[in-house]
This record gives sequence, structure tokens and C-alpha cells, in this order.
Amino acid sequence: MSIVVEDLEKSYPDTVALKGVSLRIEAGGIVGLLGPNGAGKTTLVETLEGLREPTRGRVSVLGLDPSREGPRLRLRLGAQLQSTAIPPDLRVTEVLKLYAAFYPKPRPVADVLARVGLTTKAEALVRDLSGGQRQRLALGMALVHDPELLILDEPTTGLDAGARRSLHELVRELRSQGCSIILTTHYIEEAEQLCDRVIVMRAGVVVADGTPFELLQRAAGASTLWIACSGPLDPAPLVAAGAAPQGREGEHYRFVTPDPAAAIAALVDMLRTQGLTLTDLRMKRPTLEDVYLELVGAEQDPALVPGLGR
Repeated sequence: MSIVVEDLEKSYPDTVALKGVSLRIEAGGIVGLLGPNGAGKTTLVETLEGLREPTRGRVSVLGLDPSREGPRLRLRLGAQLQSTAIPPDLRVTEVLKLYAAFYPKPRPVADVLARVGLTTKAEALVRDLSGGQRQRLALGMALVHDPELLILDEPTTGLDAGARRSLHELVRELRSQGCSIILTTHYIEEAEQLCDRVIVMRAGVVVADGTPFELLQRAAGASTLWIACSGPLDPAPLVAAGAAPQGREGEHYRFVTPDPAAAIAALVDMLRTQGLTLTDLRMKRPTLEDVYLELVGAEQDPALVPGLGR
């Protein structure tokens, strides 16, 4: 077990940032933490890193207590914070050599440069790097001691699409090399593309936990069908199968249904009995963004959001 969190609470004088969070995360793969500002994502990862002490509950990371065994944990854990202050007048190699000096068995700096794609920028000054290159350097600083677990707190915030895609490729490569990764992000498509498991937080509570596919399967959202055929159709069989007519868009009839499989079966029967030929069929299923908005946009208490949790 890589991470165990039991009934974790973190309170401040004016707010409760975490409210009884419990999680178990196995080693391997990429786990994404999604949630709006103030959801508790950063408080959670900083507690895992040993930067914050829990008010109540138990936390174990790689078998160690981050609050009491922080120095031992940091030899096995790499972290890229939301904002990393890097001296602008140092060269890239100088930065990595400085961080390598903090660990008893660091990787060779040349290996780290190659791993994060900065070999050609080895002698460049930090101030001359692009935003994406700085994020790669910050990641290299987190990888210099070859950690078992890597925590990335919103690593692509502020990057353009090209730099974000490049960093995604690097994160996938790290996963393929056996590194366990915890990733916090505001980008839903980032979580959907990268993560093997997604944990959605709202107001200090975990409101959903599963693979992207599992969350989509458990969502209450409806699918949309657009149907075009060779003549006018009687929608009664589709309505009987639970599809709600939404009017027409050009040549297409539009329907919304919670059960697309039943709607397709009804459509096949309808085409046969009404003597119609299907000329076009399009379907849009709920996305992870739909699930996310359903969860974090709910007006009821987050602890009562219907069951997507494990």
C-alpha cells in the first residue's frame, strides 16, 4: 500500500479544510485529484508530503508517518509544488546539482536532464527558460533522487497547449518506468487523459472515486442521439424506451435518453416496422466534465451527493 488516509481532518481557526477524508492508494499508476478552488486538494497533498500536520486522523505514506518521519519520507518522495521559486541567475545544471547535494544517492544530473528533456538547455540560465521548460526543471528537481512516489500539484497550470501536451508525455513515461504519481489538476480533460483513477473533492470531502470509465458509468447524465432517416418517423417506440424528443436540428431528430442501448434497440425495430432507412446516427455520451459539474455544482451538502464513492 502506497498511501493510507483514515478519517483525516485539517482545521484552521476560520475553516475546516478536510472533513474526515479516508483513502487507500496502491503503488503504481497515476491518481488524479480533481476539485474547484478550496476543495482541499492542496491541503491533502501537503499533508501527505509532511508540510502540514493533521488536526485529526491517520496518514501513512510509503509506510511512514509524514508528520513524525518527514526526513525519511523525503528520501523516497518527490514533490513539485504549485509554485517553485528557482533562482533566475543559476544555470539549469547548477540547479540540479544543488538539489542533488541534498540526497545521499542522487541520480547523475545528465540522466535527470535527459529524463525531463532539458539536455540541450543544460547551460541555459533559469531566467531564459520558457514556462514549459521551467516546469520540466521543477519536475527534474523532484526526480533528482529517483523517488518511489511523485506528487505533482497542478503542474500544467499556466502552460500553453503545446507545453501541457509535452508535460503529459513526460508524466506517462514516468508511469511506464514504475513511478507512482499523485496529480492535482483543474483541467478535467487532463485527468481523463492521464489518470488511472480519479478522486473528486468538494469542500474538504471526497465525493467521487474511481477510474474515469467507472465515474462515467455511475453518472446520472443522459446521452444525446441525433437520428436522420429517409422519411418522417413516428417516435413512439423511442419514447416507450425512455428517450425524450428534443425537436429537430436540420434533417436530424434529437432525443435525450438515460439508456442509449435501449434506445438503439428501439430505433432498429422502429426503422424496420416503419419502412425507413437510417441515413445518419450520432451519439454523445456524458463526459467526465459532465460528471464533475454534476458533483461540484450540486447545491446539497457534498457528503450527500449520490453514490459515486468507493
